Amino acid sequence: MNKEQRDIIHQGLWQSNTALVQLLGLCPLLAVSGTVINALGLGIATTLVMAGSNVTVSLIRNLVRPELRIPSFVLVIASFVTAVELLMQAFLYDLYLVLGIFIPLIVTNCVIIARAESFASKNKVGPSLLDGLAMGAGFTAVLVALGALREILGHGTLLAQAELMFGDGAQWLTITLLEDYRGYLLAILPPGAFLGLGLLIALKNVIDKRRAQAANVRMSKAVAQATLEPNPTR
Repeated sequence: MNKEQRDIIHQGLWQSNTALVQLLGLCPLLAVSGTVINALGLGIATTLVMAGSNVTVSLIRNLVRPELRIPSFVLVIASFVTAVELLMQAFLYDLYLVLGIFIPLIVTNCVIIARAESFASKNKVGPSLLDGLAMGAGFTAVLVALGALREILGHGTLLAQAELMFGDGAQWLTITLLEDYRGYLLAILPPGAFLGLGLLIALKNVIDKRRAQAANVRMSKAVAQATLEPNPTR
């Protein structure tokens, strides 16, 4: 893996995470993150659409006239959303019913059109595919983390209704963390989603700040060491 590929992955997963840094696609992020399974389902669907649309946009980037660029990109995204929606209806129908309108609304997710316009339309297929996967994975990771936080606080469980995604034999994946837990109502309501996302953003900011301080300390030590070293004699 070269430096360019590592940078793309780092940008998608952390540095330019669409949910924690760019704050894009918050509507589905907050609405569907009530449980881990719901969050994972929408995250995977979004990642597939983003990767597919990035590849297609990269392939046609030199064929589309500038004034038709955005409508063409939206049409590409809508086609992939329709394909994902039909696949979910065929193989994950119960999960599709739970996610409801948020599957077709992936078309309006500004994260996808933003990556198509800012990256895929200017790069080759390989980097565009990697960018779509990395950005989608970063978005999915935040969805799942927020879903886990809300599910634990709201229901005292983890991976509840795992059979919706993994089949009838997956009930054993459900973990009951607290028996006879009445639940924390705020966690499963929309304000709880906003609070949970705020906590995740704050956590990322703290980690970034500590990493920056550690890097500054290492740089200071390196400069001090270089200053103290005697100059070689000729």
